[in-house]
Amino acid sequence: MTTMTATEVTHGPLRSTMRASERSEEDRRADFRVVAKAVRDAGLLERTVGFYAGLMVILGVALVGLLVGSFLLGDSWFQLLIAGALGIVLTQIAFIAHEASHRQVLKSGPANDRLGRILAAGVVGISHQWWMTKHSRHHANPNQIGRDPDIEIDTISFLPSDAKKARGLQRWVTRHQGWLFFPLLTFEGANLHVRSIITLLERRPVVGRWIELSLIAVRFAVLITFLLWVMPPLMALAFLGVQLAVFGIGMGASFAPNHKGMPTVGRDAKLDFFTKQVRTSRNVRGFGMTALLGGLNYQIEHHLFPNMARPHLRKASDIVRAHCATHGIVYTETDLVGAYGAVVAYLNRVGLAARDPFDCPMLDKRR
Repeated sequence: MTTMTATEVTHGPLRSTMRASERSEEDRRADFRVVAKAVRDAGLLERTVGFYAGLMVILGVALVGLLVGSFLLGDSWFQLLIAGALGIVLTQIAFIAHEASHRQVLKSGPANDRLGRILAAGVVGISHQWWMTKHSRHHANPNQIGRDPDIEIDTISFLPSDAKKARGLQRWVTRHQGWLFFPLLTFEGANLHVRSIITLLERRPVVGRWIELSLIAVRFAVLITFLLWVMPPLMALAFLGVQLAVFGIGMGASFAPNHKGMPTVGRDAKLDFFTKQVRTSRNVRGFGMTALLGGLNYQIEHHLFPNMARPHLRKASDIVRAHCATHGIVYTETDLVGAYGAVVAYLNRVGLAARDPFDCPMLDKRR
């Protein structure tokens, strides 16, 4: 279990009317029912189709505007500014695809799936089905060892047991992974595309395999053809590099603050739904965070009510926070800087497990 950083605020024990340890198992099981009723009574599970329609129009206009701007610029290295802006817009579109996969946008499940597939595969270039499968497992078991795919070893190790296995260059990366976290995110955009395609080509049943492969292929063919049409090949390659780097940072920096550095759960641990979702999640407070992070700043509420539309999350957080304060349940929120600081510190602590057993920490400090 990890501890909260100094910049994080935990609501509950200091202002509670009942100590968390004094609550019975029945009381804990009732937490979600009580909060869910208050949320339903407040109408916070209603769809906000108008909000998403307006947002998609704005992003669509921005996307077309960037393509027109790129065409007018032609052979100019200012194209890299447009590439960066395109990475930001695609990140925002990916947020809507994520919300559609949670059935937050439209009223029917199939309609949400169609929208999510078109936005994810056809516009962003990522497999909707791959994301759905992976992300559903994460929501069911956030930060649970052996069950949450988001804490499985990748370039970065999220658990000391995985960090100990690192060898060679991977060991060096793991030892410094906290400080390398944001630089490594520049490769995350390319990683998301590659993983999507690999998943779609696996020898197992994949829903919508050929539809998504076709959408992704057409998307990349159109983008690359357009770039080669309006600029020299070297500049087109640089354009793609910048766009992918900004997209990777945008995606990784939006999802990382949600759970990294929060308590982990043993593989066989049995927790009630409310406790598991609240204790393993972190909210990010601050002006403009909902727009910047696509609603992921209300991670606690998103995990409790994954089909809740983005505009309702703020009001839901008031209800959940008040319930946690009343019953002594830890409710963690911090600002964006504090969240990133907690993530970097946690990854560095995990990375210590990859230290050479013959290293002397005191000598390392003097080097």
